[in-house]
Amino acid sequence: MDKKTVSFMRSLCMGQIEEEIIIPYPKMKESDRETLKGVSDSLSSWLKDKGQEFRKFDRAGELPPEFVDEMKQFGLFSLVIPEEHGGMGLSSAAYSRALQEVSKYDGSVAVTVGAHSSIGMRGLLLFGTDEQKKKWFPKLASGEMIAAFCLTEPGAGSDAASIKTHAVRDGDDWVINGNKLWITNGGIASFFTVFAKTGGSDGKGHMTAFIVTKDMPGISIGPHEDKMGIRASSTTTVHFDNVRVPAFNVLGEVDKGFKVAMKILNNGRTGLGGGCIGGMKRVIEMSAKQAKERVQFGKPIAEYGLMKQKLGHMIVECYATESVVNMVAGLMDQGYEDYAVEAAISKVFASECLWRTSDEALQIAAGNGYMCEFPYERALRDARINRIFEGTNDILRLFIALTAMNDVGKQLKEVASSVEGIFNDPIKGFGVISEYAMKRMSQATGFVNRKKSSFSKLDPVLKEQALIFEEETKDLAAAADRIIRKHGRNIIGKQFATKRLADIMIDLFVHSCVLSRVNQSIQDNGAKAAAKEIEILQVFSGQVRRRVRGNFNKIDNNDDELIKSLADHAFENEKYIWDNI
Repeated sequence: MDKKTVSFMRSLCMGQIEEEIIIPYPKMKESDRETLKGVSDSLSSWLKDKGQEFRKFDRAGELPPEFVDEMKQFGLFSLVIPEEHGGMGLSSAAYSRALQEVSKYDGSVAVTVGAHSSIGMRGLLLFGTDEQKKKWFPKLASGEMIAAFCLTEPGAGSDAASIKTHAVRDGDDWVINGNKLWITNGGIASFFTVFAKTGGSDGKGHMTAFIVTKDMPGISIGPHEDKMGIRASSTTTVHFDNVRVPAFNVLGEVDKGFKVAMKILNNGRTGLGGGCIGGMKRVIEMSAKQAKERVQFGKPIAEYGLMKQKLGHMIVECYATESVVNMVAGLMDQGYEDYAVEAAISKVFASECLWRTSDEALQIAAGNGYMCEFPYERALRDARINRIFEGTNDILRLFIALTAMNDVGKQLKEVASSVEGIFNDPIKGFGVISEYAMKRMSQATGFVNRKKSSFSKLDPVLKEQALIFEEETKDLAAAADRIIRKHGRNIIGKQFATKRLADIMIDLFVHSCVLSRVNQSIQDNGAKAAAKEIEILQVFSGQVRRRVRGNFNKIDNNDDELIKSLADHAFENEKYIWDNI
């Protein structure tokens, strides 16, 4: 089997460690490094002293037009556009690193850039014809056109299959009607990737992706949304009233919009991951300085154990996040085709680590952290959205686990009849992940190859951590087997069980990425130089082992039904009923 078609995590769920996929740890191209050095230096000289301006932008809820013009001049809208069309042509790894650099300074700026490059015009990059690219890429690279991604609707968030926006063929054109909600860059964009229902041959109204430009009659933009975080980024509704779109503007194939949407979201996840890493590095730096300068009880709080515990965990989670995000970007740059599960894992893990790190940074700053004068509270508000947009973490966990269980179910011949077909309809409610997931689930990785149940490419220094991972892999395979045997056809509705499996998978993939990265560091620089990285791996390995074992033990011994009973009670009463008076 061509290794480029194999998924590391889907194989791992069958008990197979496809170590050649993740070892050696991917390295960025030297040409990208040189370009990034210039980008980083330029951004630093431009943005490092704009802290008070960013605070004003946040309060006003807007990036001023003159600042957006500066973003254009610095090439922030050209990062992934090919050089022949006026862009920088950055690889996935380099793009992720560039977003990391932007997010060190301000979340709203990073989101504006990411919405343009990660999703807004990503469909043109992945599915556009040569003629389409020649027409729009130069304007998108210069920032003359800014891009937005239009999928979400008032009644269709995670359930994207239920979108109401529709497009009807009229001669050589399509006529689009409908409304899109919470569109990032909506107020400043003039290039929209729009998804609409189209009449498929079977009459089910499949989805199609269209390129729509703001100069087309019938497009209107709603007012700026007043948000909790990333307030200065533009978020609006976008309305389409009999908008005529030429057939030339169809992106990809008619009725294949799910494929386009999923490819865009999966391919762009490293941008969001890079943004999370940048945010984490920023607040870690602030926290370290704050703890050294803040004196309590006669000495800096940096000398107290609980402060060291907080900062130590922040370092471990940042290193782990950087490891998994860079790994996924590397897989994409190497041409791997099946990375959807790994990309979803990187998004979930990165966004949750950023949230915890930002929360602990505010705690270290204490009273200062709660004051708007300091950047901690804004960092926390800005971080929260990452667990929601580009696929909520709850939905992505279901996707991660159900993909694995479908593969395992195909191998459990004794229960094949009970699981056959369960992924055809119930998962449809999970919207944007559904059609793509069902197609990718069709590839089975085969029975466990005993030669692949252990590592052979890791440095002997990492033997203990490698053994931990190998034991965890057995737990993962056993958990997937146990859950599908236990629930069979009913697995779709067993979200507590699927979440546990997803959490095990998330931990194991990130663990494998940290192992690979530390191994590479040892090979490049020696064990002595990599001592601190080995310490990070030791801490993370222990954390993962405890979490995996806890999730595994709860498959059969849990309080799930009690929790659901209490929730049903609250739904019935629509309140908490107990009181003292």
